[in-house]
Amino acid sequence: MPRKRKLLAQLSALQSNTSFPQIDALEKLNTTPGADPSPKSSKYFVIEKKNSPQLKEDFFNQPCVSLAKSFLGQILVRKLPDGRELWGRIVETEAYLGGEDEASHSKGGKQTQRNAAMFMKPGTLYVYQIYGIYFCMNVSSQGEGAAVLLRSLEPLQGLDAMRELRRASRKAPSRLLKDWQLCNGPSKLCQAFGIDKAFDQRDLTQDAAIWMVPGQDPPGEQDVVATTRIGIANRGEWAEKPLRFYLRGNKFVSVVDKKMEREMAA
Repeated sequence: MPRKRKLLAQLSALQSNTSFPQIDALEKLNTTPGADPSPKSSKYFVIEKKNSPQLKEDFFNQPCVSLAKSFLGQILVRKLPDGRELWGRIVETEAYLGGEDEASHSKGGKQTQRNAAMFMKPGTLYVYQIYGIYFCMNVSSQGEGAAVLLRSLEPLQGLDAMRELRRASRKAPSRLLKDWQLCNGPSKLCQAFGIDKAFDQRDLTQDAAIWMVPGQDPPGEQDVVATTRIGIANRGEWAEKPLRFYLRGNKFVSVVDKKMEREMAA
């Protein structure tokens, strides 16, 4: 587990240097009777806020496929109205290439009121609703009408708040969600981070409620699985293109392609 060892070493170094404040990445266990005993933050995550600059326009200004891969390992941050911050590491994305892409909302170059954010500057959020209930969040890239869907996150900080938000968005009572169930899908991560249509067309480089910071341990090419996208089986050749990317071996990914992983291992 190289990444975990590296993060634990960084935690030890920070704890030995009292001149640098830490964020609450290792919060106390929830001691409320009957509540989930898991930590509010991942025990492997610690980062110093002042050394975590927000990702700027030049990061988002990449071709769609390049941006989809570059997102892996970066941190999405959401500041709730009550001041709590939710942090999640991006572990799965999908690229939608604009006019030529038959699975894209902007296929044929058609621009509508709904998909307008896909034609805005790189780093603009495109949030849309599916089935009249759930939301999905995308980020515009280079290319007319091109955007990257954020499919799954690895929760890092604010897990209790994520559970609250997921519970509030589900009509029927249910069991307490495990950590890996909080953000393992595009609609789940929107629920867990309190993302709805109000976030459509917001700028990730300037917004006070949602932004991205660099991840601590960027993955290498050997760590990234490139495979087919989910839920577009009726889009002809585009259904077979390897435009979904995820971190191999990460348990927070929504759908694992075991065949592709075996091929990579071979």
